[in-house]
Amino acid sequence: MSIKQFIVRKLGLFFMLSTLITVAIYLLGSHFDGEARFGYDGFLSPLLYAGCCVLPSLVTWSKRELKPRELILRELIQFLLTEAVVLFLAFRSRTIDTSRPAVVLGIAGSVLVIYLLVFLFSWLVNSAQAKQVNQELQAFQRLHGNDDV
Repeated sequence: MSIKQFIVRKLGLFFMLSTLITVAIYLLGSHFDGEARFGYDGFLSPLLYAGCCVLPSLVTWSKRELKPRELILRELIQFLLTEAVVLFLAFRSRTIDTSRPAVVLGIAGSVLVIYLLVFLFSWLVNSAQAKQVNQELQAFQRLHGNDDV
């Protein structure tokens, strides 16, 4: 994969994360601290979290095709780094009550759910793109009389 393709994928990841983090903040915030009110700077927190969560995904970049074991290991490292980044930011925040174990577990659980949703959405998009490319290749082969490939 070229560096340009990698960067475009990471931008897609950033926007997916921003959306899912916004939903998670709303759900967790409503459940644990429903009376809290924030100023307009509260709109920046999902962008900050998403930007910081894209950074661990850099461990998955490789110029060559990764073996399944290498890919799984890199994905696991990415997930653990993402958990660490989010928990670090949560513990540094003055507005998140990390003294309550339920809040910390809620944050960690939401990171896992978001990670799995991003993985699922990415797989669905990649699967649809692969299907389209295969259809275009079959049409090209039929057009040029090359049906045996």
